Amino acid sequence: MSLVELLSKKTSKVLYTTPSHGQKFFIYEPLKDMYKIDISETECHNPQEALSQAEKYAASVYQTRSTSFLTNGSTSGIIAAVMSCTSVGDKVLIASNSHPCHFNAVRLAGARALTYNLEVDPDWGVPLEVKPEQIDYYLSRYNIRTVIITSPSYEGIISDIEEIKLICEKHEAFLIVDEAHGALYPFCPLLPLSAVNIADFTVQSLHKTAGGLNPTALLHCNCDIDVKPALDLITTTSPSYPLLASIEANINYLNSREGRKEIYTLVEKLDKLQKKCDGCEFFGDDPTKVLIRVPEVSGYELSEMLYNDFGIEDEKTNEKSTMLLCGLGTDSKKIDKLYNVLSKL
Repeated sequence: MSLVELLSKKTSKVLYTTPSHGQKFFIYEPLKDMYKIDISETECHNPQEALSQAEKYAASVYQTRSTSFLTNGSTSGIIAAVMSCTSVGDKVLIASNSHPCHFNAVRLAGARALTYNLEVDPDWGVPLEVKPEQIDYYLSRYNIRTVIITSPSYEGIISDIEEIKLICEKHEAFLIVDEAHGALYPFCPLLPLSAVNIADFTVQSLHKTAGGLNPTALLHCNCDIDVKPALDLITTTSPSYPLLASIEANINYLNSREGRKEIYTLVEKLDKLQKKCDGCEFFGDDPTKVLIRVPEVSGYELSEMLYNDFGIEDEKTNEKSTMLLCGLGTDSKKIDKLYNVLSKL
C-alpha cells in the first residue's frame, strides 16, 4: 500500500498515542485537512512499510541504487551524503561560493574543506561552470576523498558532470552533486542532463522547481554505500507522513504522462519567451532560470523596477543581471504576464 493510499484510510482503533491531536483536534484551521492525515508509527497504520515501498519505487523511477525521501530540504541530503562517504580528517573539495550546507556537512563529518574559486562572467555577474581541468588539478595534487559540485547553479549554469565523474573515478574520489534546482531534469529531454545516474550521490529539491511543498527533497545514491545510518543521525524519529506522502505523489506526477507533458510545455513556452523578447538579453543553460539583463540598467535597478512597477518579484539579483525562477506552477498566465513586462523594457 502506498503512503498516499495509507493516509486516505481511517482506523477503527482508539489511539492513545502521538500525535495527541488524534487526527480530530484542530488548532490551526487552515491546516485542518493536514491534521486528519498526520499519523505516527502506530501498529494500525504501519507507515514505515509504506514509506520503504515508496522509496523503492522511487529508485526504480530514477534508476538509482537508492532514493531517500527528505523532509528537511536538500541540506539534509548533502549532510548525509558527506557523512556517508568521508571520515574524520578527510579532505572535501568544494567551491568557495558553495551553499552553507556544504561547509556545514564537512564540519559535521569532521572532515576538512579545500576550496577553489569559480570564474565569474563579467557581463552577467554570475559564477560560471566548474571546469573539469580545475577538479583534476586539485585531485592530482591533494589526497581528496570527496568532491561536491553544484549543478545547476542558482542561475542555471550547468557543469560537465560526466567528465567530472570520470576524473573523480580516476583519482578514487566520491562525487556529490547538489542538483537542488534540477529536479525536473530526469523527466524532460529539453532540459540539461541530470546527475542522478552519474554521480555517487545527487540531491534534488522538489520544492524549488518541481512543484513540491517546502522543504521536500530527494537523496539519490548510485554507489554501494548505505546512506540510511547517516540519515538516521540527522533525521527526526517523528517524521511528517503528510510531507512524505506528498513526495511520493510528487514523483508519481513527474513520472506520469501528464506531468512530463506539463514540464515539456513549460520549457517550450519559456524558450518562445526568450525568442520573442528582444528588449532584454538572456543567459544560462536552464530555461527555467530566466536570467535577464537590460542594457544600461543594473540588475538591482531592474529588480526594483519589476517589483515596484509591475508587481513581479525575482528570485536572485546581482549588479549585472536578475533571475526569475520558473517551474511547475508557472502557468501560461504567469508567462504571458512576464512576456508583456519584458517586451516593454
